[in-house]
Amino acid sequence: MNFPSEPFKIKVVEPIKRTTREARDRLLREAGYNLFHVPAESVYIDLLTDSGTSAMSDYQWAGLMLGDESYAGSKNYYHFEAVVRSLFGYRHVIPTHQGRVAENLLFSTVVKAGMCVPNNIHFDTTRANVEHQGAQALDLVVKEAYDPHCELPFKGNMDLVRLEETIARVGREQIPLAMITITNNSGGGQPVSMSNIRATRQVLNRYGIPLFFDACRFAENCFFIQEREPGYAGRPVREIARELFGLGDGCLMSAKKDGLVNIGGFLSLNDDRWTEAITNMLILVEGFPTYGGLAGRDLEAMARGLEEVLDEDYLRFRIGQVRCLGELLEGGGVPILKPIGGHAVYLNAKEFLPHLHQSQFPAQALAVALYREYGIRGVEIGTVMFGKRDQASDRVIYPELELVRLAIPRRVYTNMHLAYVAESIIELYHRRDSIGGLVMTHEAPQLRHFTARFEEEMLAVSASPGTDCMVMPRS
Repeated sequence: MNFPSEPFKIKVVEPIKRTTREARDRLLREAGYNLFHVPAESVYIDLLTDSGTSAMSDYQWAGLMLGDESYAGSKNYYHFEAVVRSLFGYRHVIPTHQGRVAENLLFSTVVKAGMCVPNNIHFDTTRANVEHQGAQALDLVVKEAYDPHCELPFKGNMDLVRLEETIARVGREQIPLAMITITNNSGGGQPVSMSNIRATRQVLNRYGIPLFFDACRFAENCFFIQEREPGYAGRPVREIARELFGLGDGCLMSAKKDGLVNIGGFLSLNDDRWTEAITNMLILVEGFPTYGGLAGRDLEAMARGLEEVLDEDYLRFRIGQVRCLGELLEGGGVPILKPIGGHAVYLNAKEFLPHLHQSQFPAQALAVALYREYGIRGVEIGTVMFGKRDQASDRVIYPELELVRLAIPRRVYTNMHLAYVAESIIELYHRRDSIGGLVMTHEAPQLRHFTARFEEEMLAVSASPGTDCMVMPRS
């Protein structure tokens, strides 16, 4: 497999160190087998997330030196505002220090207890912010998204039949807005087609329901549309993005992904009444509307990153590097979610560790083994992140997908780094029977994957697998 060549030169390097297996084993015990608690300096290849981990360009670094730190009316804000309006097309631009604050501002303003917010699939913080308001975060992605072997080119698409059924069942007045996440992170980084977005818009128009995008990986989604959807080959990605956002009423974004920055986000929308209420809340919790919790220099870097991410040479390399890692793993027999997504490769933990039941947290166990043996940190997207207990029956509801996400930071790791990742995972797969399960010893009521603690099964007594199994429904 030939990796694509980088469309950039390396100007600054950061040393990374290797640790011993013994040291990593000790760190895991101290961290309660939760990789979020492992110090980053003890990680050799860090694929925990692609959020806020990008390498900024020389142009972005130059922009940091032009930071205007005025409390109100910073020139960097006006540059940022102009860029967001030109790319996304909405009237109002509200900066925030990261995406989950944009989520919180939007949902705390427009979502009330008992309401429902449909999405293709909510990611963890999106779901938590909706549920924090006492509302239901409903996943309505097409059924093929739950088949890890299905090669559907747009597995992030909204299921339009179920969307109509949901509106009829819940009632339009209980749905303040619908969302589409591009790309669909929890479903394997899969894109959404323009035709599906247009059809979703048509359904929502019949009921007067606004459509918002979770746009944190919008450029990658638009590149997939250019690559895979009939009628879009040769169309500039920037033009595709404008068409896509023209079908919505607003968006929220963690710019720590396709904004190519280490901090920053925003909320952009057309509704004047919502904007006034959101801005009032912003002033209370984030800061004045022209800085939104960010330094002027960070607004400048974000404005420049949003422009750079649409460079098609960059996107071709970005998507190609992720794809090549996935193809190396697939060539080595490692079960992965297909097709390969835009920002990450997802290991299929159910098939990687078939001897472990979901009650033994196979994806978390796999992520732990990968760090212990090779110093590579991924993240669990499975029972730890999305499993929950049914209050009526007191049984655990398990998600259909049990994944380990290997999220590739943008412009950070070389192809040799990723070749090391592939070789390590293939070697681990050949001795997968040696990997045991985990028992959760501590969990928080929300977003438990960030703070949960575990023990290895040999160190604790666990319930017999299969005694409380129920698959998480897709409705």
